[in-house]
Amino acid sequence: MIETPRLILRRWRDADAEAFFAMGQDAEVMRYLGPPMSREDCAAIVARQNRVADDYGSCFWAVERRADGAFIGFCGIKPGPEDTPIAGQPEIGWRLARDAWGQGYAREAAQASLDYGWATQDWPEVAAITVLANTQSWGLMIRLGMTRDPDGDFDHPALAAGNPLRRHLTYRIAR
Repeated sequence: MIETPRLILRRWRDADAEAFFAMGQDAEVMRYLGPPMSREDCAAIVARQNRVADDYGSCFWAVERRADGAFIGFCGIKPGPEDTPIAGQPEIGWRLARDAWGQGYAREAAQASLDYGWATQDWPEVAAITVLANTQSWGLMIRLGMTRDPDGDFDHPALAAGNPLRRHLTYRIAR
């Protein structure tokens, strides 16, 4: 568990799957991520992230707001997706429910994830990916001290040619 003044980053609970599903039905939350996921997909992600935490020592943790215990999304570091330039490398990522936007939670959780990773792992660097249109996401990457790696930009293999979300930017931060 990682604690910040306002947040708890923790292993996923089975009950988080329903809140994660609800968050993923919000078109604005999913705007740069793709179509909404099914309940089954959300439950599988919950289970997979806990397995990643067991095997890797980190994952995209569930993020809970300390003030009320509400699940507000995820943030953390996991191995980058296969068939991408960051495959197997530490990848930081986040996704928050819309009612948690604009309050500094993503920055707080991402910085805590980096601090935890640097303290517990021997990673030489951490990468992050997003689409060009997601200015909030790559803006946070810059605020975290990450720099753009234009040579690492790629077309995501999980997305069809012509999909406006296919082209991904890569950012990196060194230890």
